[in-house]
Amino acid sequence: MNVMRRNHAATKYPESFRDRFKKNIVQGLGLLNIYKQVVAKQSQYFIFSKNIFMKKMIAFVLLACIGVTAVSAQKSNEKMLRHVVMFKFKDDATAANVKSVEDAFLLLPGKINFIKDFEWGTNNSPEKLNEGLTHCFFVTFSSEKDRDDYLVHPAHKAFVEVLKPFLDKVVVMDYWAKK
Repeated sequence: MNVMRRNHAATKYPESFRDRFKKNIVQGLGLLNIYKQVVAKQSQYFIFSKNIFMKKMIAFVLLACIGVTAVSAQKSNEKMLRHVVMFKFKDDATAANVKSVEDAFLLLPGKINFIKDFEWGTNNSPEKLNEGLTHCFFVTFSSEKDRDDYLVHPAHKAFVEVLKPFLDKVVVMDYWAKK
């Protein structure tokens, strides 16, 4: 009897699901390794570029600080005339009335170029020695002439007209700043 034996190793059977799955896993792991290598290189580049960026930012901040210091030193040598104005509003002045005065005063630096610097605030002293004065406006000029021109400027005169109906008391003091 002649029995034919088949060589199972040589016979090509269709791939089973399990074989395809194994093959895809192996290929997937290979791709995953390649992806990891690419990501590692990118993050090395990112860290390198991030370090360069940080160094540039530090240099920029240092240069800005040096510039501000130089400007401050230059300003500290300039003479500055301070014009301090403090208001007490009438008892019947509403919050909206006071806000309209604040807003009008805040517009003055944009309208009058003699003003070198400007700041303002409201009283918060716990000493209770303000005698009803609630608002302080601090205006800086380069000269007495600039201050005098400010006082007669049409924008300042218009502000005074906004203020008058609500003003109870005003205190004004001017001085040359000393260090």
